[in-house]
Amino acid sequence: MVGQASADQPEVDRKLVGLTADAGFGVATERAEEVHRELDFEGIGKVVAGRFPDQALKALEGSPKVRYIEDDRIAHAFAQTLPWGIDRVDADVVHGNGETGNGADVAIIDTGIDEDHPDLQANLGVGKAYVACDGSNGSTCNNDWDDDNGHGTHCAGIADAIDNTEGVVGVSTEATLHAVKVLDSGGSGTYSDIAAGIEWVADQGYDVGSLSLGGSSGNSTLKDACQYAQNNGVLLVAAAGNDYGGSVSYPAAYEECLAVSSTNQNDELSSFSNVGPEIELAAPGSDIYSTYAGGGYDTLSGTSMACPHVSGAAGQLMANGKSNSEARQTMKSTAEDIGLTAEEQGSGLLDVEAALNGSSEPILSVSTDSASSVGTSSATLNGTLNDLGGASSADCYFEWRQSGASSWNVTSGQTLSSTGSFSEDISGLSESTDYEYRAVADASDGDSDTGSTSTFTTDSSGGCFITTATAGEGPTLDSLRRFRDDSMAATPLGRALVGLYYRISPPIAETLDRHPESRTSEAVRSLVDLCADLSDAQAETDSRAKSVGLGVALTNLYMVGIAVAAAGHAGLRAGELVDRD
Repeated sequence: MVGQASADQPEVDRKLVGLTADAGFGVATERAEEVHRELDFEGIGKVVAGRFPDQALKALEGSPKVRYIEDDRIAHAFAQTLPWGIDRVDADVVHGNGETGNGADVAIIDTGIDEDHPDLQANLGVGKAYVACDGSNGSTCNNDWDDDNGHGTHCAGIADAIDNTEGVVGVSTEATLHAVKVLDSGGSGTYSDIAAGIEWVADQGYDVGSLSLGGSSGNSTLKDACQYAQNNGVLLVAAAGNDYGGSVSYPAAYEECLAVSSTNQNDELSSFSNVGPEIELAAPGSDIYSTYAGGGYDTLSGTSMACPHVSGAAGQLMANGKSNSEARQTMKSTAEDIGLTAEEQGSGLLDVEAALNGSSEPILSVSTDSASSVGTSSATLNGTLNDLGGASSADCYFEWRQSGASSWNVTSGQTLSSTGSFSEDISGLSESTDYEYRAVADASDGDSDTGSTSTFTTDSSGGCFITTATAGEGPTLDSLRRFRDDSMAATPLGRALVGLYYRISPPIAETLDRHPESRTSEAVRSLVDLCADLSDAQAETDSRAKSVGLGVALTNLYMVGIAVAAAGHAGLRAGELVDRD
């Protein structure tokens, strides 16, 4: 299982080994010549960045604990071309209304931030460095996350420079800025360091992650990090890239990021801006005057400059209580149509005043909730329709697929005429397999919304089929497994009963798995618990209690009959249970 090949050659001799969520880091680290970094995207998977011998990579490719193996790549700051932007998006208007972004945490994931800059210093919070400041370009390096390039400081000023009558003013003026240094003095950094920075931002519980950087090809580790941040409430805003009409760069191209294109003072698409269906908003990016490393100011151009306009606005919205998805939808629904195509402007040009003053219509909103009743071959997907956005109804459904697959399966769905939760069962899944899913709402007025992508892992049967289907993994299953291995396997009769159980129970367990109402039956659950209690009692006795062991064995076997009865009570025919082979 090897990761997607990229069009350009890797610029660093390092591999990224993506592991399943339940795997230990040792699966990869024990085979590495050198470990650069370990990442844990809880509930999604783990990643080990390092150098591996060819033979070790071949062995890892065959491991069921390995999701992908890919190159660690290099991303570059977007600022190849050399600021009126605050005025154009009406950020100055909201400043007059007292909207400052106070209470928001905005992370600038970039080359760092000049700690001593007079227009930024009062707004700086805790920072983090994954590439240390090296003193280049006249930088002082008071902290590892200090800016030795200038790019990060420029972006920070656009997002959140102080309104102090000097220098410049940002889209927000009192949010807390966090420097997350993932790019070196030359403006470059590896995908693994960028992913680590995104992970840190999510773990700190920050509101916004501003990504004025990118590369030409995708990377599973980077996507995992973006999904992890989104799942943890972070709104990631990313620059589209500066390839003069090329396709949207990564990570902006990922659905977990809000991709931003660039415009000039004439409301035209900047000549350097990338375009594509991933674009959601446009913002000023040509000839932007802002703070720069060394305490000064400079004029730069790029989608890198457009991105923090949106990041600052997102911080203000989230300071006012909006979630990451609500802030994203609000900025899109209030954007100004400046006559560009959807691939150039997305929903339109950012309008901070409209977004903050609530001049938008109600917004269609759907969210993805945690999956439930996850078994070996089935699961229940859950979602919530939060707002109809003025429509009379919405068709709500789910898109789901095995993690890593290229296309989505679509459930049949249901039509809701009011807000509320909705669920659908899916079956035919493979055991011990990662799946991802998302809720979707298509409103009757033509609007649509997609919730964040969530994941679940199907259960492993582990031999105790019916117990797993009814009780899942845990103490009950452990008790029965100990009894099977320590007591029943020690006698011919016990071994025969175990063999019979394995022949009869899988199809029953599969049916229980597909019908949650059966596996939650009080009779079945009580019987499973009784078996576990008797098994524990047997473990505490010696050979004088052979009769107890036999009783438990027969009871465990009798559970098959009760399960059939419970399944029949749910409207199933017993014939279904044995004909599936």
